[in-house]
Amino acid sequence: MSAEEQKELIVEKKENGKIWLITINRAEKANSLTLDMMYELEDTWKAYQDAEESRVAIITGAGSRVFCAGADLLTPPKVVRPGPFKIPAFGPEDVWKPTIAAINGHCIAGGALIAHDCDIRIAAENAEFGIAEALRNMPASWVRDLHLHLHLGHAMEMVLWGDKRVSAQRAYEMGFYNRVVPADKLMEEAMSWAERMVNLAPRAVWNFKEIIKRGAYMEPKLGRAFGQALEQNLKGMEDTQEGAAALREKRKPNFKNQ
Repeated sequence: MSAEEQKELIVEKKENGKIWLITINRAEKANSLTLDMMYELEDTWKAYQDAEESRVAIITGAGSRVFCAGADLLTPPKVVRPGPFKIPAFGPEDVWKPTIAAINGHCIAGGALIAHDCDIRIAAENAEFGIAEALRNMPASWVRDLHLHLHLGHAMEMVLWGDKRVSAQRAYEMGFYNRVVPADKLMEEAMSWAERMVNLAPRAVWNFKEIIKRGAYMEPKLGRAFGQALEQNLKGMEDTQEGAAALREKRKPNFKNQ
């Protein structure tokens, strides 16, 4: 297969479509993202959110050197889209289903955005982390809520001093990564998290994610009221009855999001 024919974004569905594995497949270009790939990722996240059977998604990069180096500044788009220019939502910012970043190598610039937007970040030991936009005079408005993951001083360090990368262990100490594992154990660890998620009640999980993310910007009492209102969707669900029955019968629940 020629480079022109190679799929630059691979989506695999496992466990009857419950687990989505998304691979940025451009290792020879440091898994950098063309504008076309950004639009494709935006469409993929929407499809994952809308798929009735999907429960959890993992995103990773091809190869073992780079997770994603951000935008490809050299390759022009294949398709010129009408209307005003906008940067596609290539990270799962508005996705209410769980997402995992399996960071197989350097996580830089737009790659850091994707990792930031995921709920769980698992990194290989060789995965350096950096936000390099200050080196290129590039925009990065997504850093507005980086302080939700990092101490404010660490966020300033990473963003303002964009010439610096930190090791995976240092990023873990800062609070950005949830786990750091040997490179050959990365996907095993990520799949372990995904398989655990498949056995949890999907509607409750989606509620919790929305409550945490939206509630972070609300006054505490308003955030509590929002959460209580959102959780009214659990009443009368078969899954709610199934959860109680499984506890009584000492078995694993079989949740169907019904």
